[in-house]
Amino acid sequence: MKLSKPKYIFVTGGVASSLGKGIISASIARLLQARGYSVTIQKLDPYINVDPGTLNPYEHGECYVTEDGAETDLDLGHYERFTNQPTSKSNNVTTGRIYKSVIEKERKGEYLGKTVQVIPHITDEIKRRIQLLAQTKKYDVIITEIGGTVGDIESQPFIESVRQLRYSLGYKNTALVHLTLIPYMAASGEMKTKPTQHSVKALLENGLQPDILVLRAEHTLTTALKRKVALFCNVDANAVMESIDVPTIYEVPIKMHEQHLDEVVLDKLNLPADKEPDMAAWSAFVEKIKHPSKKIEIALVGKYTELPDAYKSICESFIHAGAVNDCKVKLRYVNSEKVTGETAASLLGKMSGILVAPGFGNRGIEGKIEAVRFARENGIPFLGICLGMQCAVIEFARNVLGLPDANSSEMEQATVHPVIDLMEEQKGVTAKGGTMRLGAYPCTLKKGSKVAAAYGKLNISERHRHRYEFNNDYLEQFEAAGMKAVGVNPDTNLVEAVEIENHPWFVGVQYHPEYKSTVLSPSPLFVAFVKAALEYAGKK
Repeated sequence: MKLSKPKYIFVTGGVASSLGKGIISASIARLLQARGYSVTIQKLDPYINVDPGTLNPYEHGECYVTEDGAETDLDLGHYERFTNQPTSKSNNVTTGRIYKSVIEKERKGEYLGKTVQVIPHITDEIKRRIQLLAQTKKYDVIITEIGGTVGDIESQPFIESVRQLRYSLGYKNTALVHLTLIPYMAASGEMKTKPTQHSVKALLENGLQPDILVLRAEHTLTTALKRKVALFCNVDANAVMESIDVPTIYEVPIKMHEQHLDEVVLDKLNLPADKEPDMAAWSAFVEKIKHPSKKIEIALVGKYTELPDAYKSICESFIHAGAVNDCKVKLRYVNSEKVTGETAASLLGKMSGILVAPGFGNRGIEGKIEAVRFARENGIPFLGICLGMQCAVIEFARNVLGLPDANSSEMEQATVHPVIDLMEEQKGVTAKGGTMRLGAYPCTLKKGSKVAAAYGKLNISERHRHRYEFNNDYLEQFEAAGMKAVGVNPDTNLVEAVEIENHPWFVGVQYHPEYKSTVLSPSPLFVAFVKAALEYAGKK
C-alpha cells in the first residue's frame, strides 16, 4: 500500500522519563509494517548538544551510528532492530541542531530583519524537520517520538510544534500516543491514576488531546481502572493500553497487538485494518528467546559496565545471535579497571567467550589489554570491537612481537611503537563533534578466514565510529607472527579485521558489527562468536 501523503503518529511521555517510549514507538512501527504499511520513526531530543556524539555514555547510554554517519540517540538502534529498516541523520534531531540551523539562517540574513523568536522561527524549523522524511515519498506512516517528559521547559517548543502540525495536517492524518506511569503504592496496595490525569492535563494546557494512552505499570490493570483513566482523560475506553514488564522487549509488539493497539491507531488515522499482521517470524524469535535449550556466559569487558545501556547494541546483538544458536547468552559485565594479571583468571576464567568493548580514552585500557592476553593465551573465543580490536593489536605487539612499549598514539602520544595511530586526515582536526570516521564503509574479506566464513561472502559493509587506525607500517611483522589482516578497506587499504591463526576463534574488528544487527537479520559475526563460545563450553 502506498499513500499519496504520509500519516503522522506522535509519541509523548509523561510523569517520568525512561518509561519505554522508544520501545512503544518501535512496536507500533513493527505492527504496522506487519500489516503492509511502510513506516519510519524519528526521535526529537530536547537537549542542546547538537548530537549525542560528545556525551559521556553515563549521561545518555550508547551513541548509535546510522549508515550515513550520523551520531544519534540509542532509541534509533531500537527502531532499526524492530523494523529492519536503516535510519539516517533525518531520523534524529536535537534542540541544539534546531537552534544551530536557525541561528545560521539569521546570520545569513534569511529572516529579512525580523526578530527571531521561538514562535514561529524555532517551531517552524521543528515542523520542517518532522516533515523532512515525507519528502522521500517512501513512507505511509511517520512516527515521531518526542524525548523528555511533558511539562519540561525544554520540550515545550516540540509540543507546541506538534499542536500546530495536528491543526494544519488535519486530525484524521495524525494520532497522538501518550505514555504515562501508573505507580503502585505498596503501603496501601493500590495503583494510582492521579499522575496520569495530571500529565494529560499538562498536555491539554498545551492544546493537545491524546488519542491513545499507554499506561506503564508493574501489575496488571483492572478494567475499572482503565475506564476511570479513559473518563478523566477524554480517551475512548478501547484506547487505553497497559504496558507491563515482560521477559524481553521483543514481546512488547505481541502484547500491544493482543490489546488491538495497531487497530486503534489505524482507526484514528482513518486507514484500513482489514488484514491481520503477519507476526509468525517475530513470534518464533520471541519463543526462542524465552525457551532456549542451552546457556553460556560471555564476559563484556569495558569501562562503562555500571550502565548496561552504554553497550545497548552489543547486548541486543547477543540476544539475536543467541536465538539463532538456540541458547541464552548471559552477559557478565567486567569493569576493565579491575582486570590485572592477578585478577584475570578469577574474573574471566569461567567464561565461554570474552568481548572487549569499544570506548575512548586511557582509563581502563590496561585492563582491556590484560583481558585480551588472557583470551589469547587460554584459547578462549574472543571478539574485540573498535578499541577492543586496537587493544588486541597492542597486546600482540607487546607480548608476541616483543615490543613492550607498543601502544596507541591516542593513549600515549610519545610511544616509540604506535601500532595504532591517528589517520592522516585526522591530524589537523581539533573539533570533537562529528569529526571521526563515521558511518558505513566497504570491507573486503580474505577467503578462508573465520570472518569470511561468518559472513558467507567476501564483500561487506559495516559502520564505523573512530579516529585511530591500525598502523600499516607494522603489518608485515604482525602477519609473520600469526596475526593476519583478514579484512581491508578496498579504497584506503586500512585494516578493518584481524584474526590469530592457531586459536579456536580470535577476531578483532575496527568497525561496529552490533549497529547492523536486527531481529530479522542478526549480525553474522555475533552469530559466529556465540557458536564458537558454545563449542568451547562443550569441550570445557
